[in-house]
Amino acid sequence: MHEMSIAADMMDQLLRIADEQHAVRIVEVEVICGEMQQVVPEALQLAFEAVTVDTPAAGATLKLSEERMVANCRSCGQRFEPAIDDFLCPHCSAADAELIAGQDIVLKSVVCEIEDEAAKT
Repeated sequence: MHEMSIAADMMDQLLRIADEQHAVRIVEVEVICGEMQQVVPEALQLAFEAVTVDTPAAGATLKLSEERMVANCRSCGQRFEPAIDDFLCPHCSAADAELIAGQDIVLKSVVCEIEDEAAKT
């Protein structure tokens, strides 16, 4: 299950962000998963819940969205949405496509609670 390693890597980034922003709690995390990554949303949700236990992100809402794959045919220049197992250009039938979207996992936004500086004085 590669969702656990994705969640663990995401947690490393979230802890770094929380530290940089002096956050006391992470409330919401928004992630865009490229279709090529074949992330199972339910599995990523469970993995996220597991890696956030006893961290500032415990109980945070995880919002996931999927980015469709987009390819560009190197032979004819046609842009198309390939299937996960079919990268043939629908225009010229060439098997020479460059994937230009749908292969990344992006941490789009993080909502944090920041300790109130005024309460410290």
